[in-house]
Amino acid sequence: MIDAQKTIVVTGIGVVSPYGAGLSSLQAGILAGQCCLKSASDLYPGFQGTVAAVDALPSMTEVHRYSRTDRLAMAAASDSIVDFTGPGSILRESGIVMASTVAGLTEIDPEISVGPSEWYQHGGLSRAASYPASRVAASVGEHLGILGPACTVSVACASGAMAIALAANMLLDDAAPMVLAGGSDTLCPFTLSGFNSLQALDPEPCRPFDQNRKGLNIGEGAAVLVLETLDHATRRDARILAVLRGWAMTNDAFHPTAPHKDGFGLALCIQRALEMASCGIEEVGYVNAHGTGTSLNDIAETHAYESAFHGRSHPVPVSSTKSYFGHCLGAAGALEAAITIMAMQSGALLPTLRLENPIESPMIDWLRGELRRQPLPVAMSVSAGFGGSNTALVFGSHRA
Repeated sequence: MIDAQKTIVVTGIGVVSPYGAGLSSLQAGILAGQCCLKSASDLYPGFQGTVAAVDALPSMTEVHRYSRTDRLAMAAASDSIVDFTGPGSILRESGIVMASTVAGLTEIDPEISVGPSEWYQHGGLSRAASYPASRVAASVGEHLGILGPACTVSVACASGAMAIALAANMLLDDAAPMVLAGGSDTLCPFTLSGFNSLQALDPEPCRPFDQNRKGLNIGEGAAVLVLETLDHATRRDARILAVLRGWAMTNDAFHPTAPHKDGFGLALCIQRALEMASCGIEEVGYVNAHGTGTSLNDIAETHAYESAFHGRSHPVPVSSTKSYFGHCLGAAGALEAAITIMAMQSGALLPTLRLENPIESPMIDWLRGELRRQPLPVAMSVSAGFGGSNTALVFGSHRA
């Protein structure tokens, strides 16, 4: 029997991506197999997934007060509650858990080369105030009038998924009646320079899990999920999009940047999430992988799936949607959670674009080529980050 007071459900999804604003734009683009990666500037090799005209998004006033990362988060959060029904007090008392790695770095970088007086005259003080990562959650709260607990998570590329896991824990602890959780990150010279110095950028559109992969492409965007208990959602007659059946977080304790070569920490994370979900390895119909396209990540992740799904009677379907619009860093896990729910609702096994020579593994059904259709009652989204942070989210369909 389902414990409605302890079952976490998703009742709203807001997205801003290189496909445009809204989950429908993201869904239309991905289901059509459209790649949003475009050639980058001469300063940085490779391709990027860029969100167009962020300043033109509705309700984005006081541009100098909010960083570009803040504004993407605010837009996605607004989109997530478009269909919200219930007393205003529920929203005011809700929690916020946002994720970011870049935060306001995009705002202070242009100011470094100017003098103090010019910096102040051109809004430098307010821009500096938008720099800390904590501002992302705070900005969403200011924008929507949310007064409940708020925090911003920054654990590299697992941040967006970890924000969702932490929000679910908040609900189990009765810290808020509802929690908005997700991530936001934007293209930034500092980040691009860092990945370029690591020689991790692919000069062409990336090809995750391909034996000839050459690196990643950086993207930008934001996604916010509305989480609450099944009991709370039922009482306010909310539309339930998915059930968050299980989640887990682990740490490799291995290296500042490289994943554990055997994927031990990630495998443990997947196993714990499945245990929490009371879900057997045979039940998982699709895995939205971290799949960056780098040599170290993809092989470590392959080993993790081989370990976590060992003994399964048939290969587990896996793909990386970073091949569509790039790696959105702190927002990646949240965007991929939204995509995983979308895939479940549409019964779509999403292929990895440009995957021609997959890493050999009898345990994995590398999705490539044409889009496949089949019912997906259970799907998983997996994220991993620098420093060994791992998060796995298990989603299930809701049947009234």
